[in-house]
Amino acid sequence: MSLSFETTQSVAILGGGPGGYEAAIAAAQLGAEVTLVERAGVGGSAVITDVVPSKSLIATADAAVAIKGASDLGVQLFAKTADGKPLKPEIAINLTAVNKRLLSLARQQSDDMRASLVEAGVKIISGHGRLEGDNAVVVSTEPGGIDFDRVEADTLVVSVGASPRELDSAKPDGVRILTWTQLYDMKALPEHLIVVGSGVTGAEFAGAYMNLGAKVTLVSSRDQVLPGEDADAAAVLERVFKRGGMTLLSKSRAEKVENTGSGVLVTLSDGRTVEGSHCLMAVGSIPNTAGIGLEEAGIQMTESGHIQVNRVARTSVPNIYAAGDCTTFVPLASVASMQGRTAVFHALGDVVIPLERRRITSNIFTAPEIATIGWQEKDIEDGLINAVVHKLPLAANPRAKMMGIKDGFVKLIARQGSGSVVGGVIVGPRASELIYPIAIAVERRLTVDQVSRVFAVYPSLSSSITDAARAMHVVDHTIYGA
Repeated sequence: MSLSFETTQSVAILGGGPGGYEAAIAAAQLGAEVTLVERAGVGGSAVITDVVPSKSLIATADAAVAIKGASDLGVQLFAKTADGKPLKPEIAINLTAVNKRLLSLARQQSDDMRASLVEAGVKIISGHGRLEGDNAVVVSTEPGGIDFDRVEADTLVVSVGASPRELDSAKPDGVRILTWTQLYDMKALPEHLIVVGSGVTGAEFAGAYMNLGAKVTLVSSRDQVLPGEDADAAAVLERVFKRGGMTLLSKSRAEKVENTGSGVLVTLSDGRTVEGSHCLMAVGSIPNTAGIGLEEAGIQMTESGHIQVNRVARTSVPNIYAAGDCTTFVPLASVASMQGRTAVFHALGDVVIPLERRRITSNIFTAPEIATIGWQEKDIEDGLINAVVHKLPLAANPRAKMMGIKDGFVKLIARQGSGSVVGGVIVGPRASELIYPIAIAVERRLTVDQVSRVFAVYPSLSSSITDAARAMHVVDHTIYGA
């Protein structure tokens, strides 16, 4: 069903990442005349150099771990020597083949997205775009290059993403000192990868390369990996990292990183040094908002260069919206997509549900994965919400035992009194899939009793969710068993 307009509405979108792509599709569905300007390719960095290739790499690492752990399930792999004696083979990682595959997958995904836009009637212009006032996008061959097109529109959507943050004291060279977009040029597994930064990106890549067989040292300026995430989840991940042979240097800030020619030398703020073959700098990102006419158009920005948006992705200029990592909202591809749709729905008069941070599901693709939704245990400790927590270890789940899963848990968070589910954490294989029923419970304000009455397959990992809900059964408006 499409909205009808007395006059055709026009939408110009700057940036073809998840936010821009979804904005374009939604606008086309509503009957608007849509133009998308993209410099790198449809899908943006999320598809071409970030989310798709990194998660493909992690999937390969997960496969390697599954093979290594198969013997625990009674599966033994042997080759035979010339005299017929069994020989246990070693697992080898062909990183060139791995990187070729994941970059091919990324390009294929980009091509598929482009085809969807073309089929929907979206006009795509390849080039560098910038705003000209509040009603036009000018396209050039490169920043400061020759202008070759100008698109006027009733509504503008800015979705230009972000790029890896670079430090002058640890300048990436693409050879030994790398950002996460440069990792895929490596021809062989790094002998010793030093990862600077223990946030989501640092933890994901550190775990992936450890599971692929590289020696890994993770340098963290904080007292635990994944600062700001659920403390119990971070503790599980640290335990898994250490068990896998990773060296964790907590409360250690990297002061300088040097390419020594044959490797890297990382100098810590306390004077200690760490030597390795390669260094991944995972110290955050910066929005790609400089020099594209945002300030001139009157758009309010933060000191960090992020675009100020409200819950419907609208900027301070009424007809200009923004989506994705370039905004002040949550930097997730799924959020960017939702922002893009929400922006267009709002601009073109469709039904809009403002975005709510507490209903956003996120996932960290480590092994085990860490998925979260809603209010967290720290919020209770800080007095932000009156709620209770119940946590069940996955090791007690019958399906987990069959699969040889030893690490992880399901944690439910519910309001005191009503029993409404307001949050949750899942740590385990495919947590990104398992969190969905909890996300539905949070979105639809289901109580723990309502969740517990849903049949879960036996045996299944998801049964731990219903088990946790049953343990929080509401009696006389008080939650017991938590």
